Amino acid sequence: MNNRKIILAVTGASGAVYAIRLLERLRALPELPAETAVIFTGNAEEIMLHETGTRYEPAGTEKLWDNNDFNAPFASGSSSYDTMIICPASMGMVGRIAHGVSDDLITRAADVMLKERRRLILVPRETPYSLIHLTNMKLLTEAGAVICPATPSFYSRPQTIDELVMTVIDRVLTLAGFTIDTFRWNEDDNPNR
Repeated sequence: MNNRKIILAVTGASGAVYAIRLLERLRALPELPAETAVIFTGNAEEIMLHETGTRYEPAGTEKLWDNNDFNAPFASGSSSYDTMIICPASMGMVGRIAHGVSDDLITRAADVMLKERRRLILVPRETPYSLIHLTNMKLLTEAGAVICPATPSFYSRPQTIDELVMTVIDRVLTLAGFTIDTFRWNEDDNPNR
């Protein structure tokens, strides 16, 4: 697992706590990815600071990329990055990717993931969805992306907001192919049964 190269894109949608907890969980994996490329949209860091009081600081195998840097290796299909997670994913970003608008590094990297048939996971944090949102998510699903809304689950009986957030993050990491210790409904080692 430590040869994995992944991309984490953070957009300006509300829900920066999801990106923070995702980074923390990735950093705590027994086998870190060989590389984690991190990209922020123009206002994502500002929203993260506003919502959480936290600024992003690269750690471990993370490398921060400017969203206008098309020289990043994962802007090309020849790169060895296997998974991209956009968390949280704004509906503007979802729409641009769904319609092939590759006007920044995030949209180009997502386009590469789709054309190369690699994992692209989008975590939208929006409510309610308009027909335009649903149509864009349908297009992305048909193109091979996974839409994993930031909708927490309750069957693990989360007691805190952080535990609630982690129900989404653990699901995202499972979809990304990481083996993690997490609550799984009605499995034998479930302590809440």
